[in-house]
Amino acid sequence: MASQARIEPVGIGMLGLGVVGSAVARTIVERHGEQDPAASLSIKSALVRDLERKRPVELGPSIVTLDPKSVIANPEVGIVIELMGGENPAFDYISSALRAGKHVVTANKEVMCKRGAELLSIAAENDVQLLYEASVGGGIPIIGPLVNDLTANKIQGVRAIINGTTNFILTKMAHEGADFNDVLSEAQSLGYAETDPTADVDGFDALYKISVLARLAFHTEVPIEAIYREGIREVHAKDFRYASELGFTIKLLAVAQINKDLGLLARVHPALIPIDVPMATVNGVLNAVEIEGDLVGSLWFQGPGAGPNPTASAVMGDVLRIVNYWGAPIARRVEQPQLALAQMDDHVCQYYIRLTAADEPGVLAKIASVLGDAEISINSVLQKDTDAERRQADLVIMTHPAIEASIQQAVSSIKKIETVVRLDSLLRVETYAS
Repeated sequence: MASQARIEPVGIGMLGLGVVGSAVARTIVERHGEQDPAASLSIKSALVRDLERKRPVELGPSIVTLDPKSVIANPEVGIVIELMGGENPAFDYISSALRAGKHVVTANKEVMCKRGAELLSIAAENDVQLLYEASVGGGIPIIGPLVNDLTANKIQGVRAIINGTTNFILTKMAHEGADFNDVLSEAQSLGYAETDPTADVDGFDALYKISVLARLAFHTEVPIEAIYREGIREVHAKDFRYASELGFTIKLLAVAQINKDLGLLARVHPALIPIDVPMATVNGVLNAVEIEGDLVGSLWFQGPGAGPNPTASAVMGDVLRIVNYWGAPIARRVEQPQLALAQMDDHVCQYYIRLTAADEPGVLAKIASVLGDAEISINSVLQKDTDAERRQADLVIMTHPAIEASIQQAVSSIKKIETVVRLDSLLRVETYAS
């Protein structure tokens, strides 16, 4: 597609002027008039919640507004940048802007997860673009490659660490032996976690993002209710210590993979991963996405997954992509067959089971009998941290590959064994090709 020259400034309307919005606005203001691709951009209107609030960028009283129509219906605005977050009212604002003939750039993973297909259809009907690189992975370019560079590939799988808060927490737990609640408090004090951390630590943020990636990678709508989700609240410091002895670390993974017999399975949960794979070294607030294509093999994308400047980088990249091809024909999406969606009950992997049991003969035999009845074989057993006074010990069991439904049935039975004090952890082991 040939680039079309555009001499006059492109009017920008902004929906949201928070931390990320201010970083985007500052980039546009500071580069205006320079010898820079962003020099043709000019902010015409910006929707805010509070006109009196001090912000890192000054736009002037004639630009900031409490009225969304001042952005959406503004004839000087050609591109609307939505940085409000959440499904509502963002969906209404984005759809109205698209119907008004405005191109839209958004960083909103929730609205693109829940209503993305609908918004993309509205954009196509109105011959405008809806771009959303910043909705997944912050500054990591992942959506662009899936949409453009990897279209010749049949994607086999997407595996990702795409929530910086949980990765920070799990990294600290792994390296310092700290407990979850202590590290969560630290993450909140540093601004990495919200006062209400539910979206991060319970896996909702990662769920929205893997839904977006799955749609792009597999041309299939994966509604959030079809994605298995499990957070990190039940991961304990002991689990990192024992996992390390077994050659693993623990990460919150968001995965979408094709099983040729069952279909596409999307899942979000903590998992043991081998310490010798690249993802094991993705620490702190960094994100990483691994794409497996039939032609290109395994591709690896890593970088800052959040923060105002990395996210602003992705937003501005989308804005300039629109500007550079202003007036050119917009490529139409080719409809492709939807894949069947697999069930988590059919997932097969190894499992890590940690339980507290009475330190007496016959306990392991009873547990092994329950697992055997469920056709689950034991790969290895560790007996750790014996408490002589209470006559209890930690048992760590690694299974051979088993079916999820079978392991859940077995775990329910193991909890009923009198000599099992409690089942502390059940974690999946992520399978990597050898």
